[in-house]
Amino acid sequence: MMEARATLLFSALLAAVSAQVKFNGESISFMPPWIRTDGTIQVNFHRRQNGQDNCQSQLSNSSVFVQTDSDKTGEDRWCQAEGFTTDTVSHRNHNFSLTDSGCCWVSNINGRRNWNSFAVVDLGIRSDTRSLNKCPVTTTVASLRANQNCFSRLRLLAYDPDGDNVRCRFVTDVGVPLNIQLDENTCELRTTGEMSPGVHVFELVMEDHAKENITLTYTDGTSVVRGPIKSSPLCQLTLQFALEILPSLANCEAGQVQPQFLSKTPSHGDLQQAAVGHAFQLYIQAQALHSNIHEFQISGPVNMTKEFKNDTLGKAEVTLRWTPQPQDLHRHVPLCFTAETAESQSEMRCVIVLVTRTPVKKGIANVECSADRMTVFVDKASMPGIDKNWLKLRDPSCSLTSNDTHIMGTMSFSTCGTNAEDKGDFIIFENEIHSFVLPTEIITRRKQVVIGFSCQFTKSMSISNYYNLPNADYIFTETSFGSFGYTFDIFVDSNFTTKVDPNAYPVEVKLLEMVYMGIQAQSKLPNVTLFVESCRATPDENPQNPLFYDLISNGCLKDETITVHPTDPDSFNFAVQAFRFTGNHEQLYITCSVILCESGNPVSRCARGCLKNPSRRRRRDLGMETNSHPVTQGPLQFVKQDSTAVDDDVFIAQESDTSAVSPDTKARNGGEGGGEGVSTESEGGRTIQEMLSSHVLTGVFACLFIVAVVLLALILRHFVKKTKSDDFNALLG
Repeated sequence: MMEARATLLFSALLAAVSAQVKFNGESISFMPPWIRTDGTIQVNFHRRQNGQDNCQSQLSNSSVFVQTDSDKTGEDRWCQAEGFTTDTVSHRNHNFSLTDSGCCWVSNINGRRNWNSFAVVDLGIRSDTRSLNKCPVTTTVASLRANQNCFSRLRLLAYDPDGDNVRCRFVTDVGVPLNIQLDENTCELRTTGEMSPGVHVFELVMEDHAKENITLTYTDGTSVVRGPIKSSPLCQLTLQFALEILPSLANCEAGQVQPQFLSKTPSHGDLQQAAVGHAFQLYIQAQALHSNIHEFQISGPVNMTKEFKNDTLGKAEVTLRWTPQPQDLHRHVPLCFTAETAESQSEMRCVIVLVTRTPVKKGIANVECSADRMTVFVDKASMPGIDKNWLKLRDPSCSLTSNDTHIMGTMSFSTCGTNAEDKGDFIIFENEIHSFVLPTEIITRRKQVVIGFSCQFTKSMSISNYYNLPNADYIFTETSFGSFGYTFDIFVDSNFTTKVDPNAYPVEVKLLEMVYMGIQAQSKLPNVTLFVESCRATPDENPQNPLFYDLISNGCLKDETITVHPTDPDSFNFAVQAFRFTGNHEQLYITCSVILCESGNPVSRCARGCLKNPSRRRRRDLGMETNSHPVTQGPLQFVKQDSTAVDDDVFIAQESDTSAVSPDTKARNGGEGGGEGVSTESEGGRTIQEMLSSHVLTGVFACLFIVAVVLLALILRHFVKKTKSDDFNALLG
């Protein structure tokens, strides 16, 4: 009877809003149920419903729901409201269930009109926690948007307070949007192709399963064993939302038109702490250099306020404030947010706010950061009575040490539960030390401890290659690959073992001799592959100089003199015949764009190799490969040759690759293609054709000159003879 009454109550609450609001999705979050003194079980839950227009005006007849956020642009495109319900269940019941359906979804290309909601909560006491099961926590913002050519994934919040495995699946008998794949273990949606423009609706079921077999004991004295995935879930609840696919953007790079969260913003999945009666504050910052962030969309609890502020350089920020009330005690509050522009929306991030009776004690941690690891030192004096034996890192297999004054731990960026997060302007590697209790403990008198620590790096740090620093060291940091680096060296011969002496820079070379170069990747991650996507020669350190010559482009060799020497997967050794640019250019720099990939992945950029006809910009899988990073080597200084050494000064690169020169120059170079930027010349900078043409003209002029001299001599002889004849005749007369 109690289950039936709960279902009817839920239906009544839904009916209060569904008839008026255009349904845009909903989520349900349960508070930890508890057993009352009379043996009945109290169940409390919050429900957030997303709609269009203004939720407050449409919910005016319902005292249960309160609007928490709405569109402030004046267009009333979205709104969200939250309602709270409490009910009691007889001790004879083993579960608590809610079911309902209604109309109407917002207009969508799936053709969905009616929606369905349900939740089932097991009411057994767990043998591992000695308490009733806690359901997964989830929600979404009211209106999700993504640009067609930029959308690749959507991370959903799937947090379980008991640490259980959470799985997601599509609702049975409900159509799945085309070109969408759901990772059931991570609750992440990924695209398998471009989605059609318009609104797509999603109906998912979220379930939790114990990681190991546990016994559930009910108030009527019965019990049952539950375990991993194959057994029945401990809790089931639906999550529904709409996703609008927007027109494509010219640039999909986050932070340009599409907003990107910056380092002050909490990471997705972070657990935040709040206390009853104490003000909780959350700070969010985002940037869109070529657009305007006009607001932040928030899915949060009732009475949370937000203060929006515009900043310079396309930045905007919002400060969220909320003071938990006594009825919020022990609640895990889901809180999601996005940054909004007219053209686009940032990724959705979500955090969980745990409400405790008193503020959680946080220790003072000092952190030392190196290129590949971090060491944390916790001052014992800041936390009297702290005992390292009751503290652990996220991964308990990593141990902590201590001395008289500090508790210490050292870990790499890929171990001990360390998480990496792309913060937009920084990459942050973070972990935490926290207290724990043994499964066999019934009571504890130890204080709860949470000590967070992290290392922060800019996304790229490059030490350029100048005369006094010939061995360039390039260090980059990315979310899935941690910190990694490249060296780009010149070697003395084809063995690629002896590097050119640092004191020899700039490296002197002769035209036509082979230059041996090598790029080496340095990463703490095993099984990575280095891929050289392009190499370009320029007369200075600027790889964007309009005067350039492509050696490698789109992974394809473009110069006919290049030879690639076999080496390890994380290295690339090659040789090229020395050349120089025409004109007054005596130095040469080589800049290569390199990518680090997960080895063995058949669809990574490394595996695709040479692309003679590359398609339009491809979306990059963050876990599969890094961004393309430039590394530079040089300068190569050309040795002045003896004027008699004509053969040493034959092949010289033209002004630029034919793809970047004028039609006249292209015609002079003989058209497009690999190596067509190389031509044949002699000393003085003229081509052999020009020289041959010059010799022919000289011969012609010489012949004409000789003929003219002979003719002139004959004419003079004729006049001399004629003059003598006239004089002789005059004497005779």
